Amino acid sequence: MAKLDAFTYLQKPAEIDKLIRIIDDARAKAKLLISEKEGEVKDTNWKKTVILVAISLAAGILVYLIPFEGIPERAHKFLALLTTVVLLWVTEAVPIGVTAFLAGGGLVLFGIQKPADAWEPYANPAVMFVLMIIMFGVILNEVGIAKRILHYAIKIAGTNVLKFSLVVALVSSITSSIFHDATITIIFLFAVLPVFYKMGITAEKSNNFSKFFTIMIPLTASAGGFGTILGGGRNPIAVDFIEKYIGVHIGFLDWIVIQMPMVIFASLATWAVCWIMMPPKVKEFPAEIKTDKMPPMTRNEKGVAIIFVLAFVFWTLSDFTHLHVSVVAAMALIAIFSFKFVTIKTAIQKFSWEAWLVFGAGVSLGVAMLESGAGTWLAEQFFPLIKGQPTIVIYYCIALFASTITSFMSNSAATALCLPILDPMSVEIGLNRIYTALSLPVTTSFVFLVIGCPPTIISYSTGYFRQIDFVKVAVPFALILCALSVVFMAVYWPIIFPILGY
Repeated sequence: MAKLDAFTYLQKPAEIDKLIRIIDDARAKAKLLISEKEGEVKDTNWKKTVILVAISLAAGILVYLIPFEGIPERAHKFLALLTTVVLLWVTEAVPIGVTAFLAGGGLVLFGIQKPADAWEPYANPAVMFVLMIIMFGVILNEVGIAKRILHYAIKIAGTNVLKFSLVVALVSSITSSIFHDATITIIFLFAVLPVFYKMGITAEKSNNFSKFFTIMIPLTASAGGFGTILGGGRNPIAVDFIEKYIGVHIGFLDWIVIQMPMVIFASLATWAVCWIMMPPKVKEFPAEIKTDKMPPMTRNEKGVAIIFVLAFVFWTLSDFTHLHVSVVAAMALIAIFSFKFVTIKTAIQKFSWEAWLVFGAGVSLGVAMLESGAGTWLAEQFFPLIKGQPTIVIYYCIALFASTITSFMSNSAATALCLPILDPMSVEIGLNRIYTALSLPVTTSFVFLVIGCPPTIISYSTGYFRQIDFVKVAVPFALILCALSVVFMAVYWPIIFPILGY
């Protein structure tokens, strides 16, 4: 930086205009140095982008050139495109929204999907639900409810970061067993965001503290979704398959007894992995975070709170009302915007469009994986490799396969894909068919890519972590949680199944 010796100069009987010239010269030199530095950074970033894009494209081309045996042409093209898209997403070589368009465009360009089949998933019910849930997050933050959630959370859990995060992890997982994991993610995510604001932690200045919470919350929510049949679509899919093809009925309470204990272990393990991989340096929340008393709720807060609670109730009763969760969310948003508790203009301006596009692209890729035959082909190549291995190793490999598949599509779709493939294999190898079927709703909860489930996309939309940050945590998370689920299956299920009469 240019040296400005103004204080020394002031000791001399100098003219004021001469001093001003010195200050101006110093400022000019400082600006020049800053601009040169910024130019160097931009030049470095440009070169890095070109290299990462080239590597991503080369990897996709390499996959297509490998002569895989027995793979359908569409499936081969899909795997090549998927390789490029995933690398671009993880490295963020180009904006993630651009890559999201590349996914849909590539499916059409290479003849993997027809235009309608490639683009319709970008606006399917699940994707639209995620759009509305992200908007709910904007609204909760805009009217000030997020600060109230934080107030009561700290009142219960205290200001110690370790204790607070542990309570959040457990409550997030347990409540996600009953309510939609995306809703739970929004509630807890926007409880901690005010902490970041108070501490001056922005998305651009994100650190381990903010990354820890924004990654832990969606992962613990996802890891709890299998605790009851209400927790997600993958659960009734498994129940229906077991009853229809294995001839065994798994009751509502039986499911809870079988699966809920694993939720507790999964939640604690998820918290531990996040704490180890992204250890927050902050041990106590700042004193100013805690407030003894909150001011009375405003009209906007009351209105949004009432509508949100009603939406929550209808989401819980969706099995009885047969209203899709996206319909309930849409009606809630219509009410909020109609009563002007928050304007739709504000919600749109503060909405994270890129994150939503990425989820739409992920769903589109998941559909293409199913329809192109890529998912079935991968399963056919994978399972002969594990035949003859010890039973516990086979179950672990099945868990990893399910975790991998669900990282590219919804856990419901992954469960629906894996069940008809794994059940005949279980018969052939001699595995317990019910164990295999019941393990899938568990292991399809352990994603290692941001696009894997709504909670991770919702959290990613805050901007507090990059895709590479998520992968660093989520890969060991998936590996460890899959192993934990297999151990749990091997130890707990043989004890509880006879007691329940299975």
